[in-house]
Amino acid sequence: MELIPRPRYTGKLAGLINRGMMLILVGQRRVGKSKLLELFKDWLEHNRSDANIVFINKEFQEFRDIVTAEQLYDYAASRLPKGSDNYLLIDEVQEIKDFEDALRSLHAEERCQVIATGSNAYIFSSELSTYLSGRYIEIKVYNLSYEEFLQFHNLEDSDKAIMDYLRSGGLPGLRAFKPEEHSQINDYLEGVYHTILIKDIVRREKVRNVTQLENITRFVADNIGKPTSITNIARYMTSRGEKTSEETISNYLRYLKDAFLAIPIDRFDIHGKMLLVSNNKHYFSDHGIRNFVCGLNFRGSIEKIMENVVWNHLRRQNFDVTVGILRVGEIDFVATKGEKRIYIQVAYLLASDETIKREFGNLAAIKDNHPKYVVSLDPVSGVFSEYPGIIHMNLREFLKTEF
Repeated sequence: MELIPRPRYTGKLAGLINRGMMLILVGQRRVGKSKLLELFKDWLEHNRSDANIVFINKEFQEFRDIVTAEQLYDYAASRLPKGSDNYLLIDEVQEIKDFEDALRSLHAEERCQVIATGSNAYIFSSELSTYLSGRYIEIKVYNLSYEEFLQFHNLEDSDKAIMDYLRSGGLPGLRAFKPEEHSQINDYLEGVYHTILIKDIVRREKVRNVTQLENITRFVADNIGKPTSITNIARYMTSRGEKTSEETISNYLRYLKDAFLAIPIDRFDIHGKMLLVSNNKHYFSDHGIRNFVCGLNFRGSIEKIMENVVWNHLRRQNFDVTVGILRVGEIDFVATKGEKRIYIQVAYLLASDETIKREFGNLAAIKDNHPKYVVSLDPVSGVFSEYPGIIHMNLREFLKTEF
């Protein structure tokens, strides 16, 4: 299958090689980590003509005999002479027993630049520090941005295209389907979701009550963009006739986070300039999977989905994203990167004076000079004269903007 460039990631990898750290690609299942390794192999071949490259994909039969750390070390060392420009790329590294021993040795010998991916069913991002002891940099891989979605599906930017993106999500594997093939897309998303749930959570964490886990996941999916407390989830479960402990709920939420399925987002007191640790909101790594979990009610959920997409767009640009808390209300997102900060409100349509007052008024209550945006699906962007300094952007324009 043709490889579609994802320059954001190949550029990031290129900027980090040969700086004394292993590079590990992490992210939700099926966001394209394996293909990114292939893309970077191509980049090395075109830009490092003298490089020695060893590429191991443990899903390929030809590498079936590499099953221990010793075998991995011997295979790599025999092909990567010391003193050369060497690269070891490994996909599904967890398939090799005690792989970390071989990687640490190759790294300590300065024999090669290691770039690897691992399955979330065996190695969660949170465990990498145990395996590799601070000798690595984590590269987070996200689902397709809107612009990548257009490229993967060979589409022009349009109102229809943004609706297709909001409905289907951004998993690269959806390239095999036409955006209007809703039933087939739903089947694909179902397969990915259940693989994450069963392999990355149920089997790994030995979850006994799968139905309860699915019900809690559905609650989180249906309430993205809303503060979610363990107490609220417990009440929801009780209303369904299912009693469960707060400890179990907390564990399930952690499992969803570790598998990159649903991620909590902290709240930030803008006036007090401090993080608040309770009632986090959650968003999904891929909004298409979120839509599948909920049984898509598109009209009823579109503002939630838009928030999810905006949140991911900011994360791709390496912003630390929180929810802003004000005395007069709430700011959907406070995005911070170093000394840079932007505030964003998301609304489906600015269809009434009440909506305009709420979305723009909350931003106007923030008395600093950082950029402030209201994002909606209204076709016209610009500035409202009664709210100077606050920029309204159409969602399509926002998702094509680097901040």
